[in-house]
Amino acid sequence: MSKIIAVTSGKGGTGKSSISACLGYALAKQGNRTLIIELDFGLRCMDIMLGMQGNITYDLGDVLEGTCDVYKATTTVKLASNLSVLCAPSDPFVQLKAEDIEKITREMRKYFEYIIIDTSAGINGSVFDIVTNSDLILIVTTPDPVCVRDAQMMSDEFYKRGNQKQRLVINKASKRIFEFEDMDDLDAIIDTVGVQLLGVIPEDSAIPLATGKGAPLSSSSMGFVAFSAISRRIKGEHIPIQIKM
Repeated sequence: MSKIIAVTSGKGGTGKSSISACLGYALAKQGNRTLIIELDFGLRCMDIMLGMQGNITYDLGDVLEGTCDVYKATTTVKLASNLSVLCAPSDPFVQLKAEDIEKITREMRKYFEYIIIDTSAGINGSVFDIVTNSDLILIVTTPDPVCVRDAQMMSDEFYKRGNQKQRLVINKASKRIFEFEDMDDLDAIIDTVGVQLLGVIPEDSAIPLATGKGAPLSSSSMGFVAFSAISRRIKGEHIPIQIKM
């Protein structure tokens, strides 16, 4: 049975899309058929992050408008033969309903072991409706106090709606951050958000360099090690959380 993973955040700028791209790549390189569905309408970037700029013929907008079916709009990524992407439309005004995503994911479960939904950022009703049927929700935050508070608000809303399938990913963690921000340590972030930690991604210049060029992360980078560990935890492996900053 395939697994639907929604990647979301209470605030923009947390690195949600980079995490979706790198996590999808990690799962694919481990031999899992993986699909990334991008929902950040008007702010499409997944084609660039996955090295597919200029190679996307159809996108989610075409599917919603009935121009083509979801199979035709799904593109195999050159970085990994097991990885595919369904890009968001460049038009920010395309109408999307939760039922549309439910229908698409239900159909694509037949062909992919993991479906990653890169949601739009921010706390709004559409995000909560869209991720309702996800098997796992990854709430992304950085150590920034504003991001942490927004992550807490988002998590609280999920709990109010009865959704317990949440895990926390802390991105851009570094010793330097904790020296200047009003957060004592990672435990303080976990306690504030109130969600079980899945993984910590260190501040690593290799990540924006790779996603900016549409290139794979170097296997020697701290980011690669972090994403590899997170993907294995998602698959049920017992991988201790080792934090290097």
